[in-house]
Amino acid sequence: MEFKNIVYTVDREKRIAKLVINRPDARNALNIATRVEIRQVAESLKDDESIRVLIITGAGDKAFVAGADIQEFKGVDSVTMEERQKTITQPFWHAVENLPIPVIAMINGYCLGGGNELALCCDIRIAADTAKFGQPEINLGIIPGGGATQRLPRLIGWGRAKELILTGRVIDAFEAERIGLVDRVVPAKQLEETVIQIAEAITSKSPLTIKIAKKTINKGIYTDLAAGLNFEAANFAFCFSTKDCQEGVNAYLEKRKPEFRGK
Repeated sequence: MEFKNIVYTVDREKRIAKLVINRPDARNALNIATRVEIRQVAESLKDDESIRVLIITGAGDKAFVAGADIQEFKGVDSVTMEERQKTITQPFWHAVENLPIPVIAMINGYCLGGGNELALCCDIRIAADTAKFGQPEINLGIIPGGGATQRLPRLIGWGRAKELILTGRVIDAFEAERIGLVDRVVPAKQLEETVIQIAEAITSKSPLTIKIAKKTINKGIYTDLAAGLNFEAANFAFCFSTKDCQEGVNAYLEKRKPEFRGK
């Protein structure tokens, strides 16, 4: 696949893919074309068993994604925007969030609006100490449209999410870590090294079990506790039908490193 707005590379040996949003002159703003290209990558990864982790970041050192491309809002009426949401925007968010493999957001700068919503769709968020976060849509007379009104409260709590969305306040990486918006903050120079270490730790595990774990967690986020626990119990039992479970148990008992096959 050839892309104009992203750079997509794959390390086949490490089984790690990297997607760089490559619009540094626009602070990597998410225009329609960029969303389409990212979704194409996500769709291609659904059945690609050779890739076990996807890393998403932004080009340069100024921005992860500074938001949506506001130029594409000018002159748009509600009917057009609703159609765009149904056919382009919502499928884009769902494609990233529902990837069977883990997705790590490597947040290297401004992570605002649609950029923060993209990070919310990722499984793990690692930020440089220079990163900034926020949902400033209220300043444009609109609300977040990429899931922040739903995903952000589930991650950091209803009160904190409302405060950020209703004020449009931008916070630094350390406050984002304190409230649980990001999982770890590291010096900017160590960001990529840290993310790769996390990705490699994941790729060393059973890819089948990783997929089951992610699916189970995501299911629980959007359902009640009883249903989530039932889903967990069923998937826990299913793991015992896999060869990777047998290998993991045997390797532990034999005091050796397991060799997982994803079966």
